[in-house]
Amino acid sequence: MDYKKSNAPVNTVTRDMMKLSSDTGNIYETTMVIAKRSNQISVEMKHELEKKLQEFASYNDNLEEVFENREQIEISRYYEKLPKATLIAAQEYEEGKVYFKNPAKDKNTF
Repeated sequence: MDYKKSNAPVNTVTRDMMKLSSDTGNIYETTMVIAKRSNQISVEMKHELEKKLQEFASYNDNLEEVFENREQIEISRYYEKLPKATLIAAQEYEEGKVYFKNPAKDKNTF
């Protein structure tokens, strides 16, 4: 997933919690939905970064290679400039892109 194309803000944004919790009816449940999605995004981003940096891995430490590896530095900078996983998750939730289900509530409906 390309997170650079996400329109999530890079900085923290104040959000209307009553508006956010209108889907679930509970602000704590909404927070947990966003937190779980944030964890998923964070794991995806970590795997992508590790996969890209794996090609630069060297098993013998050479001082010259450490200072000359500009490509690795550029990849790291790219991931540092991306919006944080929590901001991406909150933006996805606001846009209705997050699917969630509460098994405890579904159990009561049957």
